[in-house]
Amino acid sequence: MKLQLTRPAGPGNIISGYGDDYVLVNGKRHSASLLLTVDALVAWEATTFDALTQAHFEAIAALAPELVLLGTGRRLRFPAAELSAPLLQAGIGLEVMDQRAACRTYNVLVAENRRVAAALLFD
Repeated sequence: MKLQLTRPAGPGNIISGYGDDYVLVNGKRHSASLLLTVDALVAWEATTFDALTQAHFEAIAALAPELVLLGTGRRLRFPAAELSAPLLQAGIGLEVMDQRAACRTYNVLVAENRRVAAALLFD
């Protein structure tokens, strides 16, 4: 799906499109797991949902967002609570959704100037 080409005021990363096996960030295609904020785009070491560990959530917490959108691929899956404990300890909210919903929600929150991070996994 292609999203609108308009960008929020100022510099920053937005999701300009997505599909089952990719996401476009500012028009550039990415097909591997990534962590995304308005200021950062980082290759995420988490390669699959089943491989998630606490260390992966610690990497997200290091970005200091107020809210994390965990995109779990084509289907919605919830990680075990102990895995996301680093976010809870840091006072960071976590919303789990499928990849498409995470992409759409990320752009809305960026447009509202929220400190949001998208942690996107691909199947």
